[in-house]
Amino acid sequence: MATTGLPFDDFRALLTSLPGPDETAAAAVRAREPRLTKPPGSLGRLEAIAEWLAAWSGRAPAVNRPLVAVFAGNHGVTEQGVSPYPPAVTAQMVANFAAGGAAINQICIANDLGLKVFDLALDVPTGDITREPALDERACAATMAFGMESIAGGTDLLCVGEMGIGNTTIAAALCYGLYGGTAEQWVGPGTGAVGEVLERKIRAVETAVALHRPHLGDPLELLRRLGGREFAAIAGAILAARMERIPVILDGYMPTAAAAVLHAANPTALDHCVIGHESAEPGHIKVIERLDKTPLLALGMRLGEGTGAALAAGIVKSAALCHTGMATFDQAGVSDKE
Repeated sequence: MATTGLPFDDFRALLTSLPGPDETAAAAVRAREPRLTKPPGSLGRLEAIAEWLAAWSGRAPAVNRPLVAVFAGNHGVTEQGVSPYPPAVTAQMVANFAAGGAAINQICIANDLGLKVFDLALDVPTGDITREPALDERACAATMAFGMESIAGGTDLLCVGEMGIGNTTIAAALCYGLYGGTAEQWVGPGTGAVGEVLERKIRAVETAVALHRPHLGDPLELLRRLGGREFAAIAGAILAARMERIPVILDGYMPTAAAAVLHAANPTALDHCVIGHESAEPGHIKVIERLDKTPLLALGMRLGEGTGAALAAGIVKSAALCHTGMATFDQAGVSDKE
């Protein structure tokens, strides 16, 4: 974490000065909770979510301007034949998001969530990580800074998602580089890789991590060498949310892998984050265990787009309203337990 005057230095400094939770706001939730018209603990995890919201927003639990931010990037590693879909699908899906035709659009409508989609230079894929770094330090830092801007506009709950053909390969490489094991443990089907495509995907992850291994002790170096633009932007968005006291819901494998880079740099960096769902991607389950977090949902999903985080946002909104809108025993004239 030493400073060198290079672009990552601002982020290294930021990672050493993250604000903590607002204990006063959390204590107010704990004090009100037993007075609500329900048996203590009867709302289970919703009660803990309400306290988490208060602790990281610094106020009574409330979700008024939730945002799903979807970051889209293309990857040079697709040249290795790691996906059954061509890279052109990334831009085509971004257009589908804009037209309102994707799954994430429908889930945002159902849960009254804002949606922003960020096109991260889709016409310029990152470097092929089996041959070279994905990004240089300046480009990675600039993309992280761009991601930080995604929270502008008064967002009070941030759901982070992604779109990018080949990016499950990138997530697997990041996790393999961070945690070791074998490439097979971190590589999954993604958009449907089987047979020879899956074998090429495993080989690409093995080759990339072996190539960059001497530099992977620094989490930000790992991010720029093995990552991609959407991963860098997500890392920046998570950091900005922490500084602005905005709770975060992570979507599936890719956002969680990006978040794991921050966790490697500072083990408290994700305390303001929850994981929206447990993806069907096997690597996601493993990285969740490493981060010691319990997802809100497990629906067998692996679509991406922020869909799992958006569904989980409905639960978080419900937790906030149950806490602040429910009457106390005194207010409702209901007898408390003797």
